Amino acid sequence: MPADISNLGAIVLAGGLGTRVRHLLGDVPKPMAPVLGRPFVEWIVRYLSAQGIKKVILSTGIGANQVSQHFASQPVPKTSVECIAESEPLGTGGAVRHAISHARTKSESWFILNGDSLVFIDLTLMLRSLGEKSTGVIAVRYATDTSRYGSLELDAQHRVTAFREKQPGHGWINAGIYLLRNEALGSFPDKSPLSMETEVFTSLIAGGAEWVGHKTEAPFLDVGTPETLPEADLFVKENFAQFGKIEPAHEPYSG
Repeated sequence: MPADISNLGAIVLAGGLGTRVRHLLGDVPKPMAPVLGRPFVEWIVRYLSAQGIKKVILSTGIGANQVSQHFASQPVPKTSVECIAESEPLGTGGAVRHAISHARTKSESWFILNGDSLVFIDLTLMLRSLGEKSTGVIAVRYATDTSRYGSLELDAQHRVTAFREKQPGHGWINAGIYLLRNEALGSFPDKSPLSMETEVFTSLIAGGAEWVGHKTEAPFLDVGTPETLPEADLFVKENFAQFGKIEPAHEPYSG
C-alpha cells in the first residue's frame, strides 16, 4: 500500500540562477518573484500544503537569505519549511542529495519540485503510481513540441525506458515533479555538479531501476522566461482556487 501522503516530505529546488529573467527581477532571486503579493515559491509551498504535505525543504542558492527570512517572518500555516542553502551550484541532482543529507526532516519518499514552475497535479494520484518495485515516479505531460523540454519514452506499462535530448516533435515531456524513494539516494552517481534530468534518471534506469511516468493534463506554468513570468498572476488566480481560498498576503510582497 502507498504511504500516507501526510507522512512524506517535499523538496523544492529553488536555487536556480534565473539568468533569463534577471533583467525583470533585478536583485530578487527567481523563486522570490512577486506573484499576487507573494513570492512565487510560496505558492508552491501553499500548493503542497493544500495537498497534505506538512514537511517542505527549500533547496536554495543565490538569495538564500531572502528566502529563509521570508518564511521565518511569514510561515505557511500547518507546514514546516526548512531552508537548506548550497555553498556552490550542485545541479538539480546534487541539490536533492545535499538537501536531504543536511535536513532535519526525514521521509521514506520525497516529492521533488522545480522552484520555477507550478503544476497543479493531484499528488495523491501520483503517489498511487509508485509500485512496490518502483524507484520513483515522474510526472509527464504530452506536448506537441518537445524542443524546449526534451522528451521521455514510455512502454505499455507507463515505465520510462529512455530520455531524449531537446529536439522538435511531439511526445511526453518531464513536467518537473518527481517522487523518489529515499533509499535511491545511495545509487546517485558520485559526482558534482549532478543533474537529475540528464544523469541521475539515466544512470538509475541503466542500472535496472524502474521509473514510472505518471501522465497528467494538469495546468502547468514555467516562470523561467521573460514571456511566461508575466503570466504567473493570472495562472495562479485561475488555478489555485481548486485547492481553497486564495488568502491575501500579510503585506504585499514586491521583492
